[in-house]
Amino acid sequence: MNTHTRQAKILIVDDDPFFCRMLEDLIQRMGHESRICHRMDDCRRELEQKTWDLILLDVGLPDGSGLTLLPWIRQLNQAPEVIIITGAGDADSAELAVVNGAWDYLIKTTAFERINLIVVRALEHRRVTLALNALKTLDPCGIVGKSPALQRCLALVGQAALNDFNVLITGETGTGKELVARAIHANSSRAAARLVVVDCAALPQTLAESVLFGYVKGAFTGADKDVAGFFASADGSTLFMDEVGDLPLDLQRMFLRVLQEKSFCPVGSSHEKHSDFRLIAATNKDLDQLAGKGKFRKDLLFRLKSMAIHLPPLRERLEDLPHLVIHSLATLSDPGKHLSKEFLTALETYEWPGNIREFQHVMEAAVAAAMNEKNLIVQHLPANLRVMVARKGMESAHQLPTDSAQAPLSTIREYRLQQDRKYLRHLLTETDSDMPKAALKAGLSLSRLYSLLKEHGLK
Repeated sequence: MNTHTRQAKILIVDDDPFFCRMLEDLIQRMGHESRICHRMDDCRRELEQKTWDLILLDVGLPDGSGLTLLPWIRQLNQAPEVIIITGAGDADSAELAVVNGAWDYLIKTTAFERINLIVVRALEHRRVTLALNALKTLDPCGIVGKSPALQRCLALVGQAALNDFNVLITGETGTGKELVARAIHANSSRAAARLVVVDCAALPQTLAESVLFGYVKGAFTGADKDVAGFFASADGSTLFMDEVGDLPLDLQRMFLRVLQEKSFCPVGSSHEKHSDFRLIAATNKDLDQLAGKGKFRKDLLFRLKSMAIHLPPLRERLEDLPHLVIHSLATLSDPGKHLSKEFLTALETYEWPGNIREFQHVMEAAVAAAMNEKNLIVQHLPANLRVMVARKGMESAHQLPTDSAQAPLSTIREYRLQQDRKYLRHLLTETDSDMPKAALKAGLSLSRLYSLLKEHGLK
């Protein structure tokens, strides 16, 4: 999973124009957006109209003390962090600022020595707080799992839903990129509008421009009326562009301008139209690598990933399989079926090259094969999956060292369990039972390693 760095919105509230310009210059060099207010009334208006991440607030303002704003600021929805900056500090004011929720209290004469680090820490605290709060109230919209890898993704989904930044979702085919895009949209302020989905890989090259931009009557042969394109249809909503890595270079150039200006000209028209859409893009390709080869515009890539969410493949979060199975059975209107241990073991042994999409097809096939039987067993799984699991078991049997003194085993399953147990014992010995180190060496998540140790009765 990729972390991300985004541009923050910082409000400067101070009546000293020279000091404000110095702060503004510092903030811009840090890569953030800023705005200046010289009075408390102006500050209130800005906070009522727009969500800010951080306020640099002076105490002595023309229309009162900035400290009196603190209780009101703390009651705002998504309240920003506040750093008090004053020319004449005293202990009582500092105490009052902290008690009322200010992140820090700085004296102007020493502010520039410390402010850079303090701003970074305040913004990071706000990012984490917003992500945790968003996760508590997030509607996952069908995203299932409790693994740490998925929870980190859901925290980013919740954070993305709180703002209008462009989001780039990456991951292998079938990992659920469209599902994540729908969850971001459904939890955002644009949820009342329909999500507009564009499959860039399926855009016909000769018609792609008219499909995206729309066209006017008479623009070309057969254009007998005005038709709105995807950009116009997404006005006030979210535009999800799937497989954006397949967008042709000439369209990338035009699309970049649309992202920058939020305006475009339909084919055959000279009049620009405005569209207030929020963009979520997804790809299973390495866009950084494509950009390095000149096959994807670097400036467009920067625009796309104001926020980046990377979805882990299913093989890296196998501890989610029991939750996925239960959810799948409920979705298939067959929650009464019981799972045999061998059934789950086979699912955990499989590599899942098609990820969640393949898993859904496998569960549908298994339920169909089981018909009225109450227990799901290995034999209900598709033949290709059982063959791959059996081959993997045989390969493991040949690769791992055998014990000449061991008794003959009746099944591949028993042999594999014994070899797994021997491997885990050796792993614990070699790493001196350092669990994070053991998990890293084995290529497993920590929770998966604990699960295997419990399964084999090892401590």
